[in-house]
Amino acid sequence: MIMKEQHEVYETKDIAGRLARGFLKNPLTALLGVFLLFMGYLALNIMPREEDPQIAISGGTVMVAMPGATASEVEKVIVNPLERKLREIKGIEHIQGMAMDNVGIVNVMYFIGQNREDSNLKLYDKVMQNMDELPKGAMQPLIKPFDIDIDIPIVTVAFYAKDPQKVNQVQLYNKVRSIQQELNGINSVSKTTLKGDHRAQYNVQVDLNKLSGYYLSLGQIMQGVKSVANSAPSVKSRTDDGGMVVVGVKNAIESVEDVGNIAVADYGGSLIYLKDVATITEGVDIQNYKNATIMFRDENSSNMSQQYPQTTLSISKLAGTNAVNVSNDVLEVFKKNEKMLNDAGIGYVITRNYGIRADNAVNELMHHLIITIIIISLMLIFALGWRESLIVTFTVPAILAITLFVAYLGGQTINRITLFAFLLSLGLLVDAAIIVIENIHRHLHSHTSENQSMEELLIEATDEIGPPTNIATLAIILTMVPMAFVGGMMGSFMKPIPYNVPVALVASLFVAYIFTPYLSLKLLKKPTHKSTHKETK
Repeated sequence: MIMKEQHEVYETKDIAGRLARGFLKNPLTALLGVFLLFMGYLALNIMPREEDPQIAISGGTVMVAMPGATASEVEKVIVNPLERKLREIKGIEHIQGMAMDNVGIVNVMYFIGQNREDSNLKLYDKVMQNMDELPKGAMQPLIKPFDIDIDIPIVTVAFYAKDPQKVNQVQLYNKVRSIQQELNGINSVSKTTLKGDHRAQYNVQVDLNKLSGYYLSLGQIMQGVKSVANSAPSVKSRTDDGGMVVVGVKNAIESVEDVGNIAVADYGGSLIYLKDVATITEGVDIQNYKNATIMFRDENSSNMSQQYPQTTLSISKLAGTNAVNVSNDVLEVFKKNEKMLNDAGIGYVITRNYGIRADNAVNELMHHLIITIIIISLMLIFALGWRESLIVTFTVPAILAITLFVAYLGGQTINRITLFAFLLSLGLLVDAAIIVIENIHRHLHSHTSENQSMEELLIEATDEIGPPTNIATLAIILTMVPMAFVGGMMGSFMKPIPYNVPVALVASLFVAYIFTPYLSLKLLKKPTHKSTHKETK
């Protein structure tokens, strides 16, 4: 008579075994795996991409003018007292004062990671609170914050006149200025600047010999020009029937002749005009020495054959936004205005596209990440078998999906440091899954497996390695925690590592305890063991 053997139910002792039992035959386990992979794929596509982390470095400058004061006086009565007061502000790392004739300047830099808006408000509030301590003769302080994180351009475009004889620098500036105004309306664009640009102006070159002949000074010339340089105010009144009457004055300066007819002095009963002592020309701001040129290489040689004056337009983005999307939006604006620029005889060259570089850097690291996963899979095929290798290979994208999604919820961006953290932890991510599958493999090939059901064998194998695996993972996490407390530039730059590696390691435990037994139940089978003992009578 043959009696059917009943398998004993294994009593779990660790969370590893309890997770394995709870998800082993749960119909939602497969749905959970698909959901995790989908959320990771979604996070990978919607997370902002950058080449490097955008570190917030901010500070401010306080300028106080005191006409007639020497540098030593400015230092004693303005710079030194202002430095002492600014030291009272929490969050300021460095203070540097400069004293010059007529003006004192104090620069402050906040600790990296300080809230920019709050720090700027504290700076403004502290200066305003101590206005009464400024010496007599000091002017209103000028407070100017600076934010380096939004000053780094992600796209730079060089505009040039294809034929400088037909398009002058003023026309080039006006066209580029109109495009700059349009770019300022793009979401996530924080700042646009022009470099190498030249604006239209009337240039007055005073003849010093004639000036001395009329016994005039440069101050009199400046005073005469300033008298007509301001816009005349309009006169507004209402009529009896409620209508509005606006009386305007035509611009006093509309040509070179108008500038030359400015009266600067009265000499011997006769007016002296500006044209009598100076040469006036219509041109660009010649006092702006920030010229830039663009050079093109000859197709038939390595020499630079063509060179044109150019104006560079720089576009910066807001912190935490996607550099790829911002650069694409900027390029769309240029495509829309391409016909207008061609008709005006203006060409442009994109000299920097941070969005493409960021996208390529992320894609390259993801490519290497996939190669690493394939290498691990091939090694496991020779060590354990192709089914075991397939199970461990699934855990890697599942763990990375969880880590990416958590990073997205935490407001992080995908950059080289974030992906470096993933690559750094990749060798650690498969440890838990390999330990579980190896112990399952050992139990399956054990002679005692014949007396256990497949379900109880998987639960026991997972539960056995729970405590040591948990402790080993916790020890690795604790080695990463101190990195989160590193301050300064290096701390902000390496912040993704202590944030993402522990998340990835914790996720590796849960994935190993949930999906490794589940997939083993689907893919693995208990081998048939041949008895090596002889039967005894």
